[in-house]
Amino acid sequence: MFPQLDFSKIKTQSVRERTSKVNLQDCARPFSAGGSFADFIDSLPAILKAKELKEFAFAVAEAARVKEPVILMMGAHVIKVGLAPVVIDLMERGIVTHVAMNSAGAIHDAESALFGVTSEDVAANLQDGSFGMWRETGDFINGTLARSMKEHGCGFAEALGRGLIDAAAPHLPFSIMAAGMRLGVPISVHAAIGTDIVHQQPSMDGAVTGEMSFRDFRVLAHSVSQLRERSVVMNVGSAVILPEVFLKALTVVRNLGHDARGFSAANFDMIQHYRPNVNVVMRPTLGAGRGFVFTGHHELMLPLLAAMVSEQLKG
Repeated sequence: MFPQLDFSKIKTQSVRERTSKVNLQDCARPFSAGGSFADFIDSLPAILKAKELKEFAFAVAEAARVKEPVILMMGAHVIKVGLAPVVIDLMERGIVTHVAMNSAGAIHDAESALFGVTSEDVAANLQDGSFGMWRETGDFINGTLARSMKEHGCGFAEALGRGLIDAAAPHLPFSIMAAGMRLGVPISVHAAIGTDIVHQQPSMDGAVTGEMSFRDFRVLAHSVSQLRERSVVMNVGSAVILPEVFLKALTVVRNLGHDARGFSAANFDMIQHYRPNVNVVMRPTLGAGRGFVFTGHHELMLPLLAAMVSEQLKG
């Protein structure tokens, strides 16, 4: 028979002496029909991500109360799932003070404002080479950037926001870039040449796109230079470009002597990736500040967060 260890002398302790992570008072409570949204928030368990989402919503609301920066970085999917009105409302109420997006976000924003539709069937259109070859989109974006680089000295997002307003785009209230112009809230667009449909059209000028995007890098860096304790940075759905751009902007401003420390940072995405978690949540808050990570669909998580912030501000 194989030898067996004798367990008879194992020492046990009372559960009453243990530090436990779950207390029944932290449990969820069933939500009653007819209750308020505040009642719903209170019904959530004070455990793990439900607790952290409440805490992050409080951090955003507190930043708004004391007029600290709240920088929202977002992938194009945020617009594609219909959240532009939520983002614009946060801007109008002085909660979000800067919106940074990739150039796919600028495309969906411009198409929404100009045509009332956006987002094509990539798989179907790729078969015959028509994917992304939409003349009006390319001509508006590439043409507006080229003209604005010479005439206004502004950056990528400001040029397109002004261009949409000047064109009296039929669906202007759905444009985040136009809202930035109207409200004086900085918007920045960060392009990676070759990643977007307007880059494959004859109207594309790489020098113009690069220069205009570089100007917006400096716009973002200015906003990042204002970060301090009680400020907030959140990344929603950008897996690579915006986390990389943010990290470089942060090192630039610290190199120039700005403290830019102590802020709260969060990543919201459907799947968690390396760069957002390291470049937005972990490294920038090292030693000061706090990082949050939330996993879920944008069309659920962002409206939920916005509503929780509103409830905090109302209270």
